[in-house]
Amino acid sequence: MKFQEHHPLMQGAEPFFLHGDSIGVLLQHGFTGTTHSMRYVGEQLAKSGFTVHAPRLAGHGTHPEDMERSTYQDWLDSASQGYEKLARVCDTIFVIGLSMGGTLVANLAHRYPETSGMVLINAVIRNDALKPMLEMSEPRFLPAIGSDIRAEGVQELAYDCTPLRSLRELSHLIDQTRPILADIQCPALILASNEDHVVGAENAEDWMQMLGSPEKQRIALAHSYHVATLDHDKDQIADLCIQFIRTYAPE
Repeated sequence: MKFQEHHPLMQGAEPFFLHGDSIGVLLQHGFTGTTHSMRYVGEQLAKSGFTVHAPRLAGHGTHPEDMERSTYQDWLDSASQGYEKLARVCDTIFVIGLSMGGTLVANLAHRYPETSGMVLINAVIRNDALKPMLEMSEPRFLPAIGSDIRAEGVQELAYDCTPLRSLRELSHLIDQTRPILADIQCPALILASNEDHVVGAENAEDWMQMLGSPEKQRIALAHSYHVATLDHDKDQIADLCIQFIRTYAPE
């Protein structure tokens, strides 16, 4: 049954679809975030001719109470529906994910082994930092994690608090994702900020060690915090994604 939200959509949180050629790129936002975090990179990819789609995850971009009711399976369903929408009009699909969006696109690369490549941006794959909070029964909402951005005056469109219940769902998603990583074979590019106050550097190390992909590379982002797609390195990220897609897209 499709997840139903009870609150209106925030302006700027809408999913977007930019029509281009037969190469499709799925851009997946992260935990408590919205498609706003992926729009700049998406527009640069579209200027390069690719077809770009950024799905909005269930329970995101409306109200934290909606997110609190959603599950990690709802989030996976949102990402999968976005993938299938792209696949209906594109011959080749690449997936790009920020933070938990990276965890989700890894699941897509596993579910759809025809995926041509995957870019992970400050993607989470460890839940050890979550464990102290998982043992809590209150408060219902914790402080926000959005807008960890080094560039002055830049604000991410994201929730102003974090549902405690949703952290448990994130932990479940990580637990079910780690065992499948060895089976993923598509090329992978792992982008990780040197200073990230949300997702620690050990996550990038785990991606490199655990992914089965024969071709994988890690590149450091020197001038950004967690939401690097809105930060000083956003143009570098777009350029690296374009170069990666052109390298691995079938002739």
